[in-house]
Amino acid sequence: MKELEQKLLDRDIKPTAVRLLIFKAMVEYPQAFSLSDLEAVLETVDKSTISRTITLFHNHLVIHSIDDGSGSMKYSVCNDDCQCELNELHVHFNCTHCHKTYCLESVSIPPVQLPEKFLLENINFVMKGLCDKCSES
Repeated sequence: MKELEQKLLDRDIKPTAVRLLIFKAMVEYPQAFSLSDLEAVLETVDKSTISRTITLFHNHLVIHSIDDGSGSMKYSVCNDDCQCELNELHVHFNCTHCHKTYCLESVSIPPVQLPEKFLLENINFVMKGLCDKCSES
């Protein structure tokens, strides 16, 4: 738990007991997670507390958001050297069978040249298909 506490401190977040509990659940989640996924895992934690914590963690670059087209925003914990900046973004993969979304950190989003005076704020690159488990079925 000390390691998780230090990660929050490194991002200027006070590591309260509830925040550490939520962060532990996020870190242990095997793929990208939604608010409802966390609510199901953390039944004893107030839903509004989970939502506020997601916002706090997102604003402090502890997690990044993924719009995978499912209608439910997904989140994933940033790795230690990730600053979730535009030049460090990676591809996400959404399985059309099990509906899980995975970070493909080894696949970078290629640089994009925009017309003059266009300012890029975010890139969402989602690939869709069958994940390794579903493609074997």
